[in-house]
Amino acid sequence: MTPGIASLAELFADTPEELRRQALSHSSWVDKRTESYGRLAFLGDSVLGLSVATLLFEEHPDADIGELTKILNQAVSGRACAEVARELELPGMLSREAPDEGDGLPVDTLLGSERTLASVCEAVIGACYMASGFERTSAAVIEAFADEIEQATRERMDFKSELQERLARDGDTVAYEVASEVGPPHDRRFEIRATVGGDEIGLGSGRSKKEAEQAAAQRALEKFRA
Repeated sequence: MTPGIASLAELFADTPEELRRQALSHSSWVDKRTESYGRLAFLGDSVLGLSVATLLFEEHPDADIGELTKILNQAVSGRACAEVARELELPGMLSREAPDEGDGLPVDTLLGSERTLASVCEAVIGACYMASGFERTSAAVIEAFADEIEQATRERMDFKSELQERLARDGDTVAYEVASEVGPPHDRRFEIRATVGGDEIGLGSGRSKKEAEQAAAQRALEKFRA
């Protein structure tokens, strides 16, 4: 955990009881539908989206709107939210909040629904936002979703695979060769040239050959899109 940043679990634990109860209440458990987690989930969804979108915008200045959108959609997907809900131990909290058997939808049914867990996760974010404001909640959200963001970024920014798929349509293949290698072993920097049929289509650099190859593939894709 980053020093000085409260975790999402900590923020939620410090949230007023009324908001906590609402974030953990299904619509069939309360007298009024507006007293359930739906409204808070609506709010939390926006907080989550803006938090992750801002991070991606700042950390990936060379990514175009299509790449950013793909990463964002995967990082804040229902599956991702449900996974974070489990890490926050929200299923147990839901079970403790559930009414007596026969009153409303059974908690076991809810716990088996990815959509429900995702909505409750968003509701928790919404409750934290209401109690702690955007800055603290956003920092906690970024930390809670760090693994999901990293996975989405890694999978969606595989420029080498995207480039090869594009070239394969015309029956071409790409090759990578080292153009230069500079610096001491502990701080080596590589420059890689991506070629098709011996012709350079992209040049990239990085601290490892893999990183430089990805950069070269990205440059080649940018030329195709221009």
